[in-house]
Amino acid sequence: MKSAFTLILVLFFSSLGWGQTDMPKRQPLKISAEKKLEVKSMPNKGTALNMPSILTKSPDVNLKDPLKERNIKMLPERQLKQAGFDMKIDPKVGDAERKNSGKFFGDMYLGDVKTSSKFIGIVCRDHEYVDGDRVKIYANDQVVEPNIMLTSSFKGVNIDLDKGFNRLDFEALNQGTSGPNTAQVDVYDENGKLLYSNKWLLSTGSKASLIVVQE
Repeated sequence: MKSAFTLILVLFFSSLGWGQTDMPKRQPLKISAEKKLEVKSMPNKGTALNMPSILTKSPDVNLKDPLKERNIKMLPERQLKQAGFDMKIDPKVGDAERKNSGKFFGDMYLGDVKTSSKFIGIVCRDHEYVDGDRVKIYANDQVVEPNIMLTSSFKGVNIDLDKGFNRLDFEALNQGTSGPNTAQVDVYDENGKLLYSNKWLLSTGSKASLIVVQE
């Protein structure tokens, strides 16, 4: 019985030895340091918002260069007109003015007019060749218009009237490019009705006077 047990133990340990010889040997996994893992970026097929690059270089603009064209306009495009753009200056002097250019023309009395209006409108223009004549207008010794350049169009002011006599004076500030200072003056009532019309010829400093009586 004892010998049989010993035989069984011998056979058992022998089988263990054979089993160990059949098992594969373990070897460590070697990864080469020279091989790198390549990661390929895949295009984003989602709905990402495409923003413009703020690093994109814009064209160089030299603001100090006066010859550089600029598209910035601070103002609307329109044609500006200078003062006196409507003044027409004829290089030729009219026969009447040329004939009188050497004469002296002193103060003139234009006459008188009556009206019941509370105010009147005084307008005047150069009735000869426009040559830059200028006048100053007074009402009862008070300046109501210091400097009017006479053109081919009427220019003037409204003047409030005092009860009774009102004196209007037109002083020639110059004689333009050819003397004398020439003008046509018209007087209108408060309803726009023409009351009076006359003309003057004045040397520089002379005055043309008109009396307006408010009834």
